[in-house]
Amino acid sequence: MVQGRGWEGAVLKLLRAKDFEFTVTRAEDVTPHYRRLRLTDGGMLAATGVHPTMWVRLWFDNAGKPHQRAYTLVDPDPADGTFGLEFALHEGCASDWARAAKPGDTIVATVQGTGFEEPTPAPSHLFVIGDPASLPAINSLLSAVSSTVPAVPATIWFEGGTEDLPFRTDPPRHEVRHLSRGQLAERVRAELPDLLKDAPDPYVWITCDTTTTRGLSSYVRKELGVRRERVHALGYWRAS
Repeated sequence: MVQGRGWEGAVLKLLRAKDFEFTVTRAEDVTPHYRRLRLTDGGMLAATGVHPTMWVRLWFDNAGKPHQRAYTLVDPDPADGTFGLEFALHEGCASDWARAAKPGDTIVATVQGTGFEEPTPAPSHLFVIGDPASLPAINSLLSAVSSTVPAVPATIWFEGGTEDLPFRTDPPRHEVRHLSRGQLAERVRAELPDLLKDAPDPYVWITCDTTTTRGLSSYVRKELGVRRERVHALGYWRAS
């Protein structure tokens, strides 16, 4: 357990955020760089309820200092009080914790700020931009929208390694355009404008690194004219 959480923890406490302790029950390496954990929720789901793309802040120890990162719940089960978390592994204390996690290990989490509003009107086409760090959120979004509009198509630009990653797409309705690192912004700028011409009610979901997310969000809204309420943009990580 992380002792003390600095100014971030103090702010969250003032915002009446709720803390819970999770316990690892199962660990699985999906690929050498992508790890899935199953955890018990410490009573969280009964207290908070569940919604699509729901996320929590996990607290890690970073050389004696608190460090928090947000992760999307995978297959939450309120009846059993369990859920999964998926980690795109790289350097850092969060990935180090996930690599070593085993049944019985615990971690503290804070729930504050998460939410989901279904786009109204329903999307005529989903445009999704992301990478391995945001794959759980992308999967949750696709499931949520498909449950409301089963036939809605999606075009997904996905940057980074994709081999054996747990995509929950439905070909050919969902098209994944796999990209190497460094191609994402250029490809979206080249391809999205023509696709928008055939989408009267688009919904654009941008969840990649912070710099790319900000640039593409501004481009989609200001240059392509997509209304703010039809764009979701959230940076999932910062490039070092």
